[in-house]
Amino acid sequence: MILRLENVSKSFGALKVTDAVSVDVPRGEALGIIGPNGAGKSTLFNLITGNLLPNAGRIEFLGRDVTRTPAMERVRMGVGRSFQIPQPFEGLTVFENLLTAATFGRGGREAEMVEDCAAILEETELLKKANLVAGTLSLLDRKRLELARAMATGPELLLLDEIAGGLTEGECRALVATIRRIHAKGTTIIWIEHVLHALNAVVERLLVLDFGRVIGIGAPDAIMASKEVREIYLGLEV
Repeated sequence: MILRLENVSKSFGALKVTDAVSVDVPRGEALGIIGPNGAGKSTLFNLITGNLLPNAGRIEFLGRDVTRTPAMERVRMGVGRSFQIPQPFEGLTVFENLLTAATFGRGGREAEMVEDCAAILEETELLKKANLVAGTLSLLDRKRLELARAMATGPELLLLDEIAGGLTEGECRALVATIRRIHAKGTTIIWIEHVLHALNAVVERLLVLDFGRVIGIGAPDAIMASKEVREIYLGLEV
């Protein structure tokens, strides 16, 4: 099991945003997380990465208790993530952005990372734009760079936070194809997304959050056939 959450809870004052969440994620799985805005999805990612610490419960990564492990140490253990809003170093080139992520994420020297970074740029279809300044990129390429930077840290577990948001249908298909290739090579993925057709093209299971609680987990078809889930998602693109 690459990741295990046991009764993980997080509150901000009187507001409980993560409520006794338990889930096992096998190595190599692609798990989707869905839920309405405010359901606690990004908070759950922050708990997994160590950007937030839980008030209760236990988090294991690769069989090790990381509940209180600092975020940087989790990155070097193999937890990588993207953010909803791409956050590149705007004044650096695409390639420099990757080298920075690889160097700090893996703890090595730049010279040792060049070949791997070039391979990641090719995989994410950014190699021809390696020398462009990140601040000049289109939204799709900024999303690709966000994905590439997460991959540059060498993750065994890749967390994607609404990476398809704001893209056109064609751009979304292109990004999904890239994510499927990454998953096919063995990377475990947990993906938060509102664009459900993109999510369902990659994941084997869906986990549904509502008010910080898990209200369902299982095969995508079964989850989306649930009356409770459909009520939550009434009007959302399926």
